[in-house]
Amino acid sequence: MAKRLPGLDPYRSFTKDQWSDLRNGQPMTLNADDIDRLRALTDPISLAEAEEIYLPLSRLLAYYVEAIQGLHDVSSRFLNTPGDKVPFIIGVAGSVAVGKSTTSRILRALLSRWPSSPKVDLVTTDGFLYPNKVLEARGLMQRKGFPESYDRARFVNFLGDIKSGKAKVSVPVYSHLVYDVVPGEEVIIERPDILIVEGLNILQPGELPRDGKPILFASDFIDFSIYIDADVNDLRDWYLTRFFRLRETAFRDPTSFFRKFSEMSEEEAGAFGRNVWETINLPNLLENVLPTRGRADLILKKGKDHRVEEVKLKRL
Repeated sequence: MAKRLPGLDPYRSFTKDQWSDLRNGQPMTLNADDIDRLRALTDPISLAEAEEIYLPLSRLLAYYVEAIQGLHDVSSRFLNTPGDKVPFIIGVAGSVAVGKSTTSRILRALLSRWPSSPKVDLVTTDGFLYPNKVLEARGLMQRKGFPESYDRARFVNFLGDIKSGKAKVSVPVYSHLVYDVVPGEEVIIERPDILIVEGLNILQPGELPRDGKPILFASDFIDFSIYIDADVNDLRDWYLTRFFRLRETAFRDPTSFFRKFSEMSEEEAGAFGRNVWETINLPNLLENVLPTRGRADLILKKGKDHRVEEVKLKRL
């Protein structure tokens, strides 16, 4: 097994204050109402944190988008091919309950308010889960969220179509209410300038063929990747907090797949939530999600209060 040489850290580390200074006068284009609208159910992010963490990140991404577009222009000149703009793809990865959705929505809002007014779309990988009937037939319902529960070929083809500039690319719709892909429903993505892709396993390289035949992975299409990190015990606590909040809200909907959990006693519901964490979410985190952390271009490390305490940016 390869070991990291002593003294060689692939990341530059920043405290929250150090990272916030890199905003460099960038104006904040969101207000407190925007943050309230964009944050997830149990995410306590404030306007101040968005300004300290995500505004400097938006500035960094502006430079990356410019650099990648410049690289494509050079390639187009060399090949004597039309220099159409190529969408910039941002990947956001991390555990269940770590705050991927909030991060993705805030980034989308900030990026879309750049002076150039780019078209920014957001896609979650949930839509690329196999339908429940397929998971049941393959004995995978208890491994929903694991890499094998996704239609990875379809996801890779989707990213390939986006990068190739295809005019309209469809994305299956997943409903958390019914806990399944919605038959016949799609969202159409039309040539975004920037696409944010959020999901558990987007940074996984997958198995390499022994014959050396070139193959593509989802991560090959990502121009900049973000991993949201936190202590495992904190992730468990956040997951359970969210589970109980949903039990009092969305789970009470008569059409909800999880309606039965709203009717359980608090003790029964707690036992069920802890079991899901221990038997599904935690093994998936340790086996599949956490090992991809070192592949990210940027790591946001959260503390117990769900707020970012440290930022790590990969050295070039």
